[in-house]
Amino acid sequence: MKKLALAAAVAALLTTGARAEDAAATPAAVPDNAVSFNVAAISDYRYRGISQTRLQPALQGGADYVNNPTGLYAGAWASTITWIKDAGGDGSVELDLYAGKRGQVTADVAYDVGVLTYVYASNSLPVSANTTEIYGQLGYGPAYVKYSHAVTNLFGFADSKNSGYLDIGANIDAGDGWTVNLHGGRQNVRHNDAASYTDWKLGLTKDFGAVTGALAVIGTNAQESAYTSAANGKFLGKTALQLTFSKVF
Repeated sequence: MKKLALAAAVAALLTTGARAEDAAATPAAVPDNAVSFNVAAISDYRYRGISQTRLQPALQGGADYVNNPTGLYAGAWASTITWIKDAGGDGSVELDLYAGKRGQVTADVAYDVGVLTYVYASNSLPVSANTTEIYGQLGYGPAYVKYSHAVTNLFGFADSKNSGYLDIGANIDAGDGWTVNLHGGRQNVRHNDAASYTDWKLGLTKDFGAVTGALAVIGTNAQESAYTSAANGKFLGKTALQLTFSKVF
């Protein structure tokens, strides 16, 4: 369940690839059309604070396309998961397909709008886990606010169309390749009050050049009755550390 940070990072990487001494003389050229790829290994795949992998590791990867003059973008991303089987269905892979447009409202305020579909092939649950959301985001400096609205049922919850998720956070440059990651979110699951909850994250990201590492503590106030693994009885919204190594190329 992709957070779209990788798609945003693509443009930043493309504009900072030149050596500093060259950039002083000649501005780095940004291609009109750019394609990038990303891979990651993660100790526990959390989405909106809830583990998708029984608190176990996952492998992830994707591809992104961006048209820089217009801000239009599209991409695909996939991750290994276990929650579909825990819910009594079938399938061990999540595929996200998304497209949108980003740009500037003013010199200081950025926007990002789009649509994202989560695909769980042949999930065979009583209510299909496949979900489509539309989203809109505003950013000011390192801070952002984003709202995602489900136009289908939400991840297998019955009668949950028009559920919403509010995401507020900031990614603060701490210098020397370090970034402080702050996030708070609220998931409202329509007609399923027991499944609604708040989540939070406090983390650090470090660009090591060859790879990017991230360490975060993540937690929720979700009800254990709604988010406990049927396979091992563990609460999937518990407060825990998450370690990630990723690469965009």
